[in-house]
Amino acid sequence: MRQNRITIVGLGYTGLPLLIEFYKKKYLVSGFDKDFEKIKRLKLGIDYTKEVNKKDLSILKKINFVDNINDIISTDIFIIAVPTPVLKNNKPDLKYLIDATKTVSKVLKPHNIVIYESTVYPGCTEEICVPILEKYSKLKYNKDFFCGYSPERINPGDKKRGITNVVKVTSGSNILSSKKIDNLYKSIVKAGTHLAPNIKTAEAAKVIENIQRDINIAFINELAMLFGKLKINTSDVLKAANTKWNFHNYKPGLVGGHCISVDPYYLTYKAKQVNFNPRIILSGRKINNSVSKYISESIKKKLTKKNNNILVLGFAFKENCPDFRNTKVVDLVNYLKNNTIDIYDPIINISEVKKYHKFKFLKKIDKNKKYDAIIVAVSHDSFKNYLITRINKNLNKNGFIYDIKSLIKKNKRSISL
Repeated sequence: MRQNRITIVGLGYTGLPLLIEFYKKKYLVSGFDKDFEKIKRLKLGIDYTKEVNKKDLSILKKINFVDNINDIISTDIFIIAVPTPVLKNNKPDLKYLIDATKTVSKVLKPHNIVIYESTVYPGCTEEICVPILEKYSKLKYNKDFFCGYSPERINPGDKKRGITNVVKVTSGSNILSSKKIDNLYKSIVKAGTHLAPNIKTAEAAKVIENIQRDINIAFINELAMLFGKLKINTSDVLKAANTKWNFHNYKPGLVGGHCISVDPYYLTYKAKQVNFNPRIILSGRKINNSVSKYISESIKKKLTKKNNNILVLGFAFKENCPDFRNTKVVDLVNYLKNNTIDIYDPIINISEVKKYHKFKFLKKIDKNKKYDAIIVAVSHDSFKNYLITRINKNLNKNGFIYDIKSLIKKNKRSISL
């Protein structure tokens, strides 16, 4: 019996690590992406996501990376892992998902399986994607081809919790495809799998994972704002509360990125379609979206002149990760735009960031330059030495540090969220 050929569609933070794990298990795999430059870099063994372990980088040169649809005609199992952002009005932006689905539909054959990993709202796979697959392939769902949903659980920058170390939720469009999909992922995931009863359940499970975090962080952010008025240090409060066995130790801060700050809008979009008002979910989003403004106003109160020199440490949406999609540092910088602002982030790709943002990014911090305020926005490990040895040397006499992430030891010149 011929071994199934697998094509991963979308080679970002989800698709690329997934592709490598299937390759390591001797599957016949291809990586497809319409971005020619991305394909070119991957063929050279260059991982722009920095998610691939150094020992696995050599594998990239061995994998079949393609950007031509004709090169994936012989595929048996398609796994679609493309971004699902939101539009400016916070409605789901499904253009990448729809485009990828149309691409697959053009080469879909009888007995093929299409698995989706992109975060969506419950029902999206079968309500939006399946009709596209049927329309362009002329094949019948659950008769000629089958679908599945196995949501990604990638945590960018986390080297301890890779694909193989986190339980994988799986699902299929019928009993046979469910078992086949579950066994496929079991073969690469050491932590095991959880087979959901249907696709819609798996979609719902994924979207609430990040909504739960969003709501919990919103609660802590609201507390931080309250404690600021009460002149109480939030970090001290959390340390004390965390001594109880069932306290959940979330930290205040900017909530951006392509998951936690996006996924709630997918579920609320679907909720409104069925005339349900998701009050808690939207309240959490409202609070977290207000944090950048709250921090900027706190900083402005401390500044003593009109045009100040400000250094922002970190631009990525989270620590130890080069991903700057939907980073809330953008909002913070825009609120402080009447000042002269330098941004330093040694992990991001500056040339790539400048395609989207016209801020001033430093390749290194000038040890002789003095700032009126230094904002610790992201907790990269690479900042630790600077925060301990040099940060105070870059401050003016009346300068201060706004430590969003509570990374440095409290002192008279520091403020924390």
